[in-house]
Amino acid sequence: QVQLVESGGGLALAGDSLRLSCAASGRTFSTVTMGWFRQAPGKEREAVAASIWSGGSAGYADSVKGRFTVSRDNAKNTVYLQMNSLKPEDTAVYYCAAQPFLDGSMWYKRNKYTYWGQGTQVTVSS
Repeated sequence: QVQLVESGGGLALAGDSLRLSCAASGRTFSTVTMGWFRQAPGKEREAVAASIWSGGSAGYADSVKGRFTVSRDNAKNTVYLQMNSLKPEDTAVYYCAAQPFLDGSMWYKRNKYTYWGQGTQVTVSS
């Protein structure tokens, strides 16, 4: 079992930055791929980024490449999503997800993640 708690959402203006955090407990964190997903009203939940458990690699959706950065601190069992140059279209509920030993080639597949956080709202106004 893995428990996830997100924090750091809120209101921002276009061009601003926010950092989301996701604290995990219940399993050896270093063996878990940590993903970030988001869901806007009326839309499906989509993959944003992920920190892959092996090799220190990361995956990003095209829509956030160059603006968002995912990182992890294994000592703190926490994954972060640094969001820069925010746009109104980034407005969504952001979810943290975890899957032990998930291969990096599948980081964006929502159905591969077993554990999910409760979500945190990010609202970007123009």
